[in-house]
Amino acid sequence: MGTHFRPLIGVTADTTIDGLHRVHQAGEKYLSSVVHGANAIPVIIPSLPAPLDSQHILSQLDGLLVTGGYSNIEPWRYSGAPAGPGAHEDPQRDNTTLQLIPDAIELGIPLLGICRGFQEMNVAFGGTLHQKLHDVGQYIEHREDKTAPLDTQYGPAHSITIEAGGLLSSITSSSTQMVNSVHMQGINRLGDGLNIEARAPDGLIEAISVQDSKSFALAVQWHPEYKVAENDFSMTIYQAFAEACRSRHYARKS
Repeated sequence: MGTHFRPLIGVTADTTIDGLHRVHQAGEKYLSSVVHGANAIPVIIPSLPAPLDSQHILSQLDGLLVTGGYSNIEPWRYSGAPAGPGAHEDPQRDNTTLQLIPDAIELGIPLLGICRGFQEMNVAFGGTLHQKLHDVGQYIEHREDKTAPLDTQYGPAHSITIEAGGLLSSITSSSTQMVNSVHMQGINRLGDGLNIEARAPDGLIEAISVQDSKSFALAVQWHPEYKVAENDFSMTIYQAFAEACRSRHYARKS
């Protein structure tokens, strides 16, 4: 199958206030990773107050990238305790992504989730989250040093062990990899119908996939999008995602 076609990949959007107006945005690192990691064209999907028809949107796309973000999922969506004052949440994004994810799986749209997108996949399948890993008492520090340069924040932080027989193990020859760590929350209870693909040394789940998915459906807690072309493991993930998106493109056009 040729690689000259450039698939269309939907990229989820955060919402924030700019002046007096709400805006929808996707980080350049995610958009660039679609271009340089998947040789595809990114299309930002807005998170409007009344979400667009996700199945209609997905029917016109070849893949879906569910990005990270600075906000956290509203805890009530997984029966969690209120986050308390000062919590940074994005209900419009939650309304959009938590519908896009199951619809993409149902329609067989290739999906790659990153960080918040990883947590959203777990919640979409009925799983729960630790809101503050550093308060649980059994995990290493997974937060970045926000005062450090970006290359340090997104540099290798800890190893992961890749589960044998899974999607990740099928696309990489190594059973261990080094990844970055830029998150405060993490999976508590795994969602129904999900497979564990990798764990951190402290046992925290770092990658998941969807059982019996019709297409590529992987989510990771780390950030492979950051300077994707400079990291062989990140490129391996993006290229596997891209191949699934190209297959989707041909199937959609046939």
